[in-house]
Amino acid sequence: MREYLARSMTFQEYLNLIDDLLADGRTTGDDQSVEKVNFALLNRKRIERILKTFIPETAAAKSISEIANARTWYVLTEGWCGDAAQSVPVIEQLASLNPLIETRYLLRDQNLELMDQFLTNGSRSIPKVISVHNDTDTVLWNWGPRPQAAQALFADLKAKDTPKEEILEAVQRWYNSDKGNSIAAEIAAFAKVGTEVAARAVVQMA
Repeated sequence: MREYLARSMTFQEYLNLIDDLLADGRTTGDDQSVEKVNFALLNRKRIERILKTFIPETAAAKSISEIANARTWYVLTEGWCGDAAQSVPVIEQLASLNPLIETRYLLRDQNLELMDQFLTNGSRSIPKVISVHNDTDTVLWNWGPRPQAAQALFADLKAKDTPKEEILEAVQRWYNSDKGNSIAAEIAAFAKVGTEVAARAVVQMA
């Protein structure tokens, strides 16, 4: 995974890229349709709102703060992705709880060789968080593109041939109701297991 560090962005660099593109009426990726750009504009506002309002629950915060070895969370995303807009600010708030966690951002469409290692049911679904133990360069876990309950809702509506617009609205209502808690709880649970995996990897290297 170390080869992706040089091509990745900090969170602020990622936001700056989105802002610069939006200033030119554009977004990330090859699809520069009005729909995609409008999604990106809405998502940028959501990111700012959630950054200001989200506070992780105590259990999730405790799990993240207890991580005792340096790791990098690579986040595959795109500016137009609605699920990413919901998850990215939560991811950032969690990472900010522990100085040993660094987040790095990669655009999916520019890193398909990495994306294709972490498909969801054969799909290049984003966002995708990939946690890497820095000392061993071991992938500890990956998460995404949605919390389990949101993913189940999406799959159920899709199986019923629900129109895309209705699916997106239903998932958005779910996100609004959940307030980021499921995202935080799931990532915290993975992080706890990842600590155990990291410990075993270090022992094997000794």
